[in-house]
Amino acid sequence: MSRIGKLPIEVPKGVTITLADTVVTVKGPKGQLSRQIMPAVSIVIKDSSVAVERPDDSIASRAAHGLTRTLVNNMVIGVTNGYQTDLEINGVGYRAELKGSDLHLSLGYSHPVIYQLPEGITVDVDKMTKLSVKGIDKELVGHTAAKIRSFRGPEPYKGKGIKYASETILRKAGKTGKK
Repeated sequence: MSRIGKLPIEVPKGVTITLADTVVTVKGPKGQLSRQIMPAVSIVIKDSSVAVERPDDSIASRAAHGLTRTLVNNMVIGVTNGYQTDLEINGVGYRAELKGSDLHLSLGYSHPVIYQLPEGITVDVDKMTKLSVKGIDKELVGHTAAKIRSFRGPEPYKGKGIKYASETILRKAGKTGKK
């Protein structure tokens, strides 16, 4: 039995979960999320909790058990609290600014990088070097933060580039001259 899959999901007040065929819909104060679940598992909605059950011990249902429980739990957390990932920009002249739904990044290239934010994602820019990617979908927040980071990843010699706020860059020693 999956240790994660057998745990019940506590549903806070103000959140409703509905199941139609294989589509789970979670509504809360921050918005609504829907996801199609795998047919190898089933969801049982009780009073203030949700349980994910599997009909047998086949490989497909065992693999989907813990995953489905985690995905539904992330949806519940997303519509109640939301998710946030912080990024930092390091480098002389490197900066970011938000113009409408476009994020304009100056990252040392000959042109500015313009990234159109996906629907449901907001970015807060603080002092042009600190970004906060926010949204209710954990997968979309992480993907957007990774996409922004990929425009100029941190390099190991001077630490220039875009990095996660909690990330530690392992620095390398530069070249030493002949003596």
